[in-house]
Amino acid sequence: MASSVFFFIFFLTLSSSYLPLSVFSATVVEDLANLSPPPDFNTTISNNCLRDPLLRYCNNTSSSPLDIVEIFRSTIVASHLCNESKNPNCVESFPRIRIHGRPKTAALYLSFDFFWKYCPLTVVDIELVNNSLTNGFPTNVLSCAQIRTLDLSYNQFSGFVPVQDLSGLTNLTHLNLSYNRFSENKISDSEFFKRFNASSFIQSGVLPNVKRYKMKVLVLLIVFPIMVILLCFCFGWLCIKRPDYFPRTCRRSYKFTFAMLEAATDEFSDENLVSTSNGVDIFRGTLRDGTETKIEVYKEKVSSEKRREFAEECEMVFKLRHKNLVRVLGWCNSRNMRALVTEWIQGENVETWLNQWPEITFDLTTSSVLLSDDNQEPLISHFKIGDGNNLSTNIFNFGLFLLEMITNLRPDMEQEDSERRYLEYIRVHYPDNLERVIDEKMKIDERTFDQVKQAITLGLMCTDKPPLKQPSLTQIYDLVSSLYESSLRHH
Repeated sequence: MASSVFFFIFFLTLSSSYLPLSVFSATVVEDLANLSPPPDFNTTISNNCLRDPLLRYCNNTSSSPLDIVEIFRSTIVASHLCNESKNPNCVESFPRIRIHGRPKTAALYLSFDFFWKYCPLTVVDIELVNNSLTNGFPTNVLSCAQIRTLDLSYNQFSGFVPVQDLSGLTNLTHLNLSYNRFSENKISDSEFFKRFNASSFIQSGVLPNVKRYKMKVLVLLIVFPIMVILLCFCFGWLCIKRPDYFPRTCRRSYKFTFAMLEAATDEFSDENLVSTSNGVDIFRGTLRDGTETKIEVYKEKVSSEKRREFAEECEMVFKLRHKNLVRVLGWCNSRNMRALVTEWIQGENVETWLNQWPEITFDLTTSSVLLSDDNQEPLISHFKIGDGNNLSTNIFNFGLFLLEMITNLRPDMEQEDSERRYLEYIRVHYPDNLERVIDEKMKIDERTFDQVKQAITLGLMCTDKPPLKQPSLTQIYDLVSSLYESSLRHH
């Protein structure tokens, strides 16, 4: 302690010996700019260090003139700061650095690194309170290793507190870092923090905030489970309603839901409605992956048993692979909807092709056969799933379709018993007056007339009501193949 007093007396001796009396009325910035060390200042410093090697500046002096200048400048700052801090008698002692509510003044003195480097050993109390100081912890003040009190409260310091450096201040008994913006440190159990109570760190950010901790616990115990439940609910909703949001490997690609088809058709808008007939609405849709589809929606409400049968038939059709069948992508079989989803084939259907001839209309059954744009390859696109069609009905429909193609006429479905009267009309002219029923726009000569006659014969056989008189599928295939080969020979 004797060396500290000696050092401070030396400081003030320097100030009174080398500084004019006006120094106390001038500003520290002016004095630092205008004053310089006297010629014998270096000798004075050396002599003092010989008398007391423990003086702080003795460990930092060297032959360099710059060090001497720093020591001299620190005496100037010490003189001013002692007065700024309102110490009772700066000629005899400098125990306290105290600047309250003066942001510019506090920031100025903190910027004098050379002063803190040679901090007077008499300083035991540093208070820089309510100065709105920013940036990180002012580590310069820690050069005053002998201090017992450090109060940096009511500022805006941020970043981490240098706990290890503070721990080295063995004389420090009072610390106040309250009301700052330091970063939270997981060091509340360290020996350093056990030296002080919670009042040293009120809203400093260093220790966990109790309210924030309670909020975290609230989030953990209440909000987090609710979020998990909501996420599970959303995940479950996607699994049930919109599985198309998942990769194909994670879902059954052939199963479609009402929500998926609703999204694909823009809520079954009229713009996407292609046709409607016989309890079936046909929509054009775009799946989430961009696939263009045709969606056949069956409007009739059926029982659970019928729905099961519908699913079985759809599964069978889904497995079919043939060059003259459009590819079935899947189906929907929910309480709200039964639908079959097939690929969309761009091309004219047979009905459109026939209607290119004026004033002619045909049964919508011809709309189920598409002619592709590339090579006019026929593709069956309507399966009539769940209609309860049996083999006899299918053969009958094939025969009727064949006759419509040849005659370019169709039954008027709005009139009762129109199919029977249509078939009777053809049978009346069969076989002697077939010219009356064959479409006059067909280019038929003597060689091809026999082929057309055989096709009409096949159509009438297929539409014969007693099922026992209908040809089998094998017979139909043989007859059609024979007609096809015959037409190739003629061409």
